[in-house]
Order: sequence, then structure tokens, then C-alpha cells
Amino acid sequence: MIKKLSRLALVLTLSTLPLAIPASAAPLPLPADPFTRATAPVAAQEVPLFQALEWIGEAAESRDGYSWEKFKHWNKGLNPTDGCDTRKEVILSEAKLAPETGARCALSGGRWFSEYDQVWVTAASSLDVDHMVPLAEAWDSGASAWTPERREAYANDQGAPASLIAVSGSSNRSKADKDPADWLPVEVFRCEYASAWVGTKLRWQLPADPAERDALTRLAETCPDTTVSYEQVPL
Repeated sequence: MIKKLSRLALVLTLSTLPLAIPASAAPLPLPADPFTRATAPVAAQEVPLFQALEWIGEAAESRDGYSWEKFKHWNKGLNPTDGCDTRKEVILSEAKLAPETGARCALSGGRWFSEYDQVWVTAASSLDVDHMVPLAEAWDSGASAWTPERREAYANDQGAPASLIAVSGSSNRSKADKDPADWLPVEVFRCEYASAWVGTKLRWQLPADPAERDALTRLAETCPDTTVSYEQVPL
């Protein structure tokens, strides 16, 4: 009888001790917050559009205090001694048939293809050099906090082929300062446009607002083979 009671006491004592949990049964870590976006790398080449879009932060926009005069343009361009400002240098670089260049970079002749509306342009004076992400949109997205020097660098950026584009004046006026939620080029250029827009935002570390992001996501769904390349401009 004494042995039975001792055995019962031992069982009760053991049942009150904390049990060790094997490693395989340990609680799993909580999943990452689905709304937390990965930090964009400093540079990337041919990243799928969907992935690159995930690297852009999301934020509300504000146009308070904006003026295009706060972005000094056009400056003397890449070659300060050739008499051509940034605008003329972009026009020359994108010519399908090079124009003649006269004194003070006066341009005559030449031929260009305006991607926004898919039309040929035969006079440099009929071209606008558009900021892929308009100056006002950049201001809305955070350029309001930049130094004047960084805003000038943005407004004259020839360090990436997507930053500035020569297009017909009429298509540029149609776009104005709208983002992809409110304006898109002709359909055949939309995938390339989305890539250029996302690449520019990543290059200058600018976020997107919710409507802009939704529009870009819809574009990405129709552009599964589109990629993005960029290199950040340091803050």
C-alpha cells in the first residue's frame, strides 16, 4: 500500500512540472506586415516591373508652396561650352535624323518620333522636353524638402535615359503635371512609360500616392515582361 501511494505521489509531482517543448513545436514567428515594403536597393538592372513597384513607398501628396521656378531649368547641360542647354542636348540626343546645329545651338531640320502620341516631328521648335515625373509631381512627392541644388539636378537629369524625353508639344500639354492615375500615353507606349515612371521615382527616392500606385499596378498586370533599371541619386 505504501509503495502504491509513493508511486501515485511521484506521478502527481511530475504532472505539475513544466514540460519542455521540442524545437520543432516552438511557436513560429509572426508573418511580416503585408503593408511593409522592402527597402529599394541603390541600383538595379532589368527588375520585373511588379517587383520594382513594391520598392516605392506610399505617401499622401501635397502641392503647398509649389512653383516651377523652384526647379532651375534649363541649365548649361552636360557640356557647358557647346552653347546647348539641357533641353537642346536632349533634343539632339533623341533625334532620329540629326538636325543642323548653328550658332548658340540653333537647330534646323532633323526628325524626331514622339512616343507619347506616336507621331513624327520635323521641327525642333515643335518639341517639348518633358520630365517623365513632372516637376509638380516630384514636389508633391517630397521634392519640396530638397535643397535648391537637388531640385536643379532633378530638373536637368541626363544621367538616366528615362528622366527626360522629347515629345510633341501637344502631347506634353495633354499630360501636363498628371500622374498615371490621370493620364497615360497611347497604348503601345504604356508599358515603357510605366517602366520609366517607376524607374524615375526609384532613382530619386520619391514615393507614390495610393491612386498612382493603383494605376501603376494595373499597368504592371498588362505588362508582365516589362522590366525597370535605375540608379539612385544619393540624398
